[in-house]
Amino acid sequence: MQTPVSNSKFVGSRVPFLFPNNKKSPDRRITSISTSCVCSIWNNYHYKRRTRMATDNKLRHVTSMLELPSAADQNSALHAVILGEALASEENDLVFPSDEFARQAHVSSPQQYLEMYKRSVEDPAGFWSDIASQFYWKKKWDQPACSENFDFRKGNISIQWFKGGLTNICYNCLDRNIESGNADKIAIYWEGNDPGFEDSLTYSQLLDRVCQLSNYLKDVGVKKGDAVVIYLPMLMELPIAMLACARIGAVHSVVFAGFSSESLAQRIVDCKPKVVITCNAVKRGAKAIHLKDIVDAALAESAKNGISVDVCLTYENQTALKREGTKWQEGRDVWWQDFVPKYPTTCEVAWVDAEDPLFLLYTSGSTGKPKGVLHTTGGYMVYSATTFKYAFDYKPSDVYWCTADCGWITGHSYVTYGPMLNGASVVVFEGTPTYPDAGRCWDIVDKFKVSIFYTAPTLHVTRYSRKSLRVLGSVGEPINPSAWRWFFNVVGDSRCPISDTWWQTETGGFMITPLPGAWPQKPGSATFPFFGVQPVIVDEKGVEIEGECNGYLCLKSSWPGAFRTLYGDHERYETTYFKPFAGYYFTGDGCRSLTFKLCFHCYLGSKNGQKTTDGLHPCCRDKDGYHWLTGRVDDVINVSGHRIGTAEVESALVSHPKCAEAAVVGVEHEVKGQGIYAFVTLAEGEPYSEELRKSLILTVRKQIGAFAAPDKIHWAPGLPKTRSGKIMRRILRKIASKQLDELGDTSTLAEPQVVEQLIELADC
Repeated sequence: MQTPVSNSKFVGSRVPFLFPNNKKSPDRRITSISTSCVCSIWNNYHYKRRTRMATDNKLRHVTSMLELPSAADQNSALHAVILGEALASEENDLVFPSDEFARQAHVSSPQQYLEMYKRSVEDPAGFWSDIASQFYWKKKWDQPACSENFDFRKGNISIQWFKGGLTNICYNCLDRNIESGNADKIAIYWEGNDPGFEDSLTYSQLLDRVCQLSNYLKDVGVKKGDAVVIYLPMLMELPIAMLACARIGAVHSVVFAGFSSESLAQRIVDCKPKVVITCNAVKRGAKAIHLKDIVDAALAESAKNGISVDVCLTYENQTALKREGTKWQEGRDVWWQDFVPKYPTTCEVAWVDAEDPLFLLYTSGSTGKPKGVLHTTGGYMVYSATTFKYAFDYKPSDVYWCTADCGWITGHSYVTYGPMLNGASVVVFEGTPTYPDAGRCWDIVDKFKVSIFYTAPTLHVTRYSRKSLRVLGSVGEPINPSAWRWFFNVVGDSRCPISDTWWQTETGGFMITPLPGAWPQKPGSATFPFFGVQPVIVDEKGVEIEGECNGYLCLKSSWPGAFRTLYGDHERYETTYFKPFAGYYFTGDGCRSLTFKLCFHCYLGSKNGQKTTDGLHPCCRDKDGYHWLTGRVDDVINVSGHRIGTAEVESALVSHPKCAEAAVVGVEHEVKGQGIYAFVTLAEGEPYSEELRKSLILTVRKQIGAFAAPDKIHWAPGLPKTRSGKIMRRILRKIASKQLDELGDTSTLAEPQVVEQLIELADC
C-alpha cells in the first residue's frame, strides 16, 4: 500500500506545475494524495512538455487528461483518493488507480491511452486491422478495412468494416480458444433460480453442445441467412443457441423471455424465422412463468398475419415445469432433450463475410413499432471483444459475471460474445438478485470467486466477503455521484475501479468508458471515448461546441461495432439516426422532442452556485474533457412554468444519507400543471417515517429550491427494472397517476412483484 503524504510540500498547497503560465487557473489544492500519485502527476506534466502532442481537430477534447482534473466546484480543494487506500466521500473526489493496478493494466497511463487513441482516429483502418488480425479469418479482407458515408446529403448512409474478409464468430469464441489450450477451462458457470441448482461447461463441452444444436438446425432446414427467434431464459441453452446459429450463418433474434405474446408476435412477423427456440417454463423467484403458453399465443397471432413457423424447439426446464404439464402441438413442437443430443458433436463452420448479418435485436421506437437493429459479423466481433478486454481490464485468471439478460444488447456483447472471444469464464444466472433474499448476488460472487462484476449498482450488501472482486462495472442507467461512491466504497471496499460506461444497442459496445488503470475517475462521469470513437457535442443547429459545454451528443465517423441498418427499413434508420444532425450519428431517439434531463455534472455545479446551463440537455463535457450523460431522452417536468429535470431531483434525494435510490416522474396537478412524484428506496434497515419524508423533501428544497420539492414521496422497497438495470418509468407514471388498469405488460421486469409492492404502498 502506498504511503500518504502527510507533510509533503504538495499537500494543502497550490500545484503550479500543473498550470504553467496560467495566472487565472483556479486555486486547486490537494487535500489528500499519495507520494506516488504526486510523482505520477509530475511525470504527466513533463511528458506533456516533452511531447507537445498536437491538439488537432480529432484530439482536442482528450489531451486535457494530461493535467490533473478539476473538481466539479472549481473553487474547492481537490480530494484525491487512491484505490485501496481511502473511501470516496466528496463530490469533487478524484479516484486514481493504484500503482500496482496501473502497472498490470492493459492501458496503464494517460500517455499510453493518448498514443493508442491518436492512432485509432487518425488511422482507423490500420488500428482496427491490427486488432482484427488477432482473430481467425479464413480469408483476409481484400480492400480497405473500412468505408463509410455518414452524410445523407451525399447518398445512402453506409458503414462497412473488413468487407471481403471471411470469418465466423462462433469459431473465434470456441474453436480458437480450444486450439490455444483452453479446452478444459470453464466457459460457463451456471447458477439456477433456486439455490443448490448449478452446472458448468468447459470450452470443449460447450463446443460439443453448440455443434449438436447446429446440426439439428441444419437438419430442419435452417440455412445461412435464415432467421431463428430465441425466446429463452438465462439457461446455458441461451448462449448455446446464439452460438449455434452463428456457427451455421443463421441470424439469431433473441427476445427477452418475459415479453408478452403480442411483442413476441411482432418480432416473429418482422423477421419471419424458420424456427422458434424456447423452453416450457421458467421460475422467477418463487413464481413459475409458462413461456411455452406465451410462444403458442404469439405463433397463433403470427399465423393470422400470414407468418407460419414450422418448428418450435422446446427445452424442458424441469425445475419450473414437467413436460406432462406443457401444452403441445404435434407436428410443430419438438422437445430439445429428445432430439438435439442425438446429433454429432462436430459441425462444419459456415464461413461468412464480415458484413453478413449476425443478429437482429429489437428495441423500442418512438412510433410504437419495434426497431430491428441489425449487427453484422466481423466488425461486431472485433469491437465487442476489444471493449470487453480494455474496459474491464480482463485477465485470463478472471471470473466474470454480468447480471444482464441475453435478451438485451448487454447480454449479447458482455455475456456471450465479448467474454468468450477473450476466453473468459462467465457466470450465467437464471434467477433474480433478491431471491431467496437480498444477498443472493453476493452468495454467487463468493461461490464462484467473481473478480469482474458488471451490474446495476443498487443491490444490497450484507454479510458477504466479496474479496475476489477486482473491477466493477455499472450497467443500466448512468449512476449519480452518490450512488457511484456507494458502489465504490461499500461493494468494492474502495479497491475496485468502476467502469461506468455509456453505449447503446445500436453501438454494439462501449463508446465512452473509463479504462481502469489509465486515468483518475470522477464519480458519475463516463470519462473519455473508447478507441476509434469520436464524440462531439452540438447545439440545436448542429454546430459543434468547443471546450467545456453542454448539448446534444453525436458521433462523427464510424466504429467497427456500429449497427448497419434497421431491418427492412433503411429509410427509418437514416431518418432516426442521421438526419437530425447532418453528417453525424445522433445518439438520441431521432425526431422526438429535443428536451432532456440536466446531467449530474451541471447539477453539481448549480448546487455549488456556478453558472452551468440555460437549459436541459443529455450530455456535457467538463473543462477536463470528461463526459457526463443522463442516459435518457425524456420529458422534463414543468412545474408552474419551471422546467425541472428529474435527474436533478433524483440526485438531490440520493444525497440524503438514508436514501439508497430514487426515481422521479411528473403527474398532473390542477394548480401547478405538473407535480413532482418521487419513488424512494431507503438504505438497508432504515424504517419509513413521516419525519424522514419531511427530511427528504427539505433536502431537495435546500439543494435546488422550493419549486422542485416533491409533492409526494412514495416509499419503494424496489424499483421496476429490466434485467439490464433500466428503470421502467412508464410503470411508475401509471402508478403515480393511479392508472392501475393501464400498467401494461410487467412480465419483462427482473422482479415483477415490485409493482405489487409499490401499489400496496401508494397511500403510505
